[in-house]
Amino acid sequence: MKNLYDVQQLLKRFNILVHVGKRKWDIELMGLELDNLHHRGVITDKEYMRAKLILRHEYEYEVKKESSTN
Repeated sequence: MKNLYDVQQLLKRFNILVHVGKRKWDIELMGLELDNLHHRGVITDKEYMRAKLILRHEYEYEVKKESSTN
C-alpha cells in the first residue's frame, strides 16, 4: 500500500466506497472506516497502520494546500 488509491482499494474489498465531495472529508471518513475494520479484526495491524499513515500524510497535504490558498 503506497497511496490513497491503495487505501480506497482496501476499503473497496469490504464494499466501502467513500465519496463525500471534498477530499479532506473523504480522508476523514476513510479513517473512521479503517478504525471500524481494525476494531472488528478484519484487517491486520500492518494494513491498518500503513493505511492510517497514508491518510495522515494526505490529510496534512490537504490542510497545507487549503492554508496556502487562503
